[in-house]
Amino acid sequence: MALPGTNTKFYETPNHPFQGERIAQEGNLLDRYGLQNKQELWRVESELRTFRREARDLLGEAGGDAEAAEEAGAEFVARLKRLGVLGADDTIDDVLSLDVTDLLERRLQTVAYRKGLANTPQQARQFIGHGHVVVDGRRVRIPSYRVEVDEEGTIEFDERSPLADDLHPERAEGSQ
Repeated sequence: MALPGTNTKFYETPNHPFQGERIAQEGNLLDRYGLQNKQELWRVESELRTFRREARDLLGEAGGDAEAAEEAGAEFVARLKRLGVLGADDTIDDVLSLDVTDLLERRLQTVAYRKGLANTPQQARQFIGHGHVVVDGRRVRIPSYRVEVDEEGTIEFDERSPLADDLHPERAEGSQ
């Protein structure tokens, strides 16, 4: 536990820092999702480890019985379904098969890019950081904001933003 007033990391670094294959995979994910640095990726990987650990603990407490674990972890599974990480018919067993891309797809940056608000994930990050994107009517400036399923349809440009104009030159071609 850290002392009061000191910063703590919300991620774990890799055990072996110089593995070519892992470095190549991380670089690919950074490019594909427009992440700023590897710390953002490691933060998501740590969050995924936490989800898996909680699912394993629930299954272990239930003695491997998936139905009993489902009842004990109903709130946990409901939270993951609300975040869009799990599907509507997924169970606690499916948490163990999650991938880091499942969590990266729920970031505001990625959702805004997939919705067609930007031409690239990097441009979506820039639009979000500059305050051009609103979620459910409120401005969000955090690209790593976790978008819930019911919020996904409310992501749009701020009405006071110059990007709200369909003829703005930086608008994505498909968002007309």
